[in-house]
Amino acid sequence: MKSIDILTLFPEMFSGVFGHSILKKAADKEIVQYNVVNFREFSDNKHQQVDDYPYGGGAGMVLKPQPIFDAVEDLSKKSKSSPRVILMCPQGERYTQAKAEELANEDHLIFVCGHYEGYDERIRQHVITDEISIGDYVLTGGELGAMVVVDSVVRLLPDVLGNEDSPVKDSFSSGLLEHPQYTRPADFRGMKVPEVLLSGNHRLIEEWREKESLKRTLDRRPDLLKKYPLSDQQKKWLQQRKNPQ
Repeated sequence: MKSIDILTLFPEMFSGVFGHSILKKAADKEIVQYNVVNFREFSDNKHQQVDDYPYGGGAGMVLKPQPIFDAVEDLSKKSKSSPRVILMCPQGERYTQAKAEELANEDHLIFVCGHYEGYDERIRQHVITDEISIGDYVLTGGELGAMVVVDSVVRLLPDVLGNEDSPVKDSFSSGLLEHPQYTRPADFRGMKVPEVLLSGNHRLIEEWREKESLKRTLDRRPDLLKKYPLSDQQKKWLQQRKNPQ
């Protein structure tokens, strides 16, 4: 069973997220176990203070190292393997599907969700294994970012989704954006489903999906194509898209 620990000052924020949909189903199947911990409980201060003024002056408060160090050490003792300790931080590595797939292979993840102005640098240097940012913007705390990462990781675990092909065919998993999808009715207010999808010819359907995936990536995220290993046929399709006859 995969273990996911969340260190936060606001554990109640996670009850709704972990208690519904795919994340709840994964826990019910005992595929993953969530443990949300208020790291204020690890403070050695009688008032359970976890932050202090920054040395050298400046605005805001900084999270002290002691509660985080002690909390991570306590959780690590219960782990069968060395956990990945992830700091949610706008200065971190930009989160990607590839990172989600990497973290999905780990047995134990610990997320550190901070608040206030920042973290004591010793936390980064001596406790954290990964720093992750979900985008170039700043949130009030790390909780929302941690929820995003946990959701993207858990859905990749075996037997979590009903269809094993679903995570494989998601946008970014293949390196490209996903092709368009359609369902019933075949004709809705005069807007029709492409005929090829109704043909029953699986070879043509897969070819159509591959072409559409390439077209969508070219139109919306051409940067992804720079590092994608295009086949000769895919290059030909893209050239036709760029220079239609």
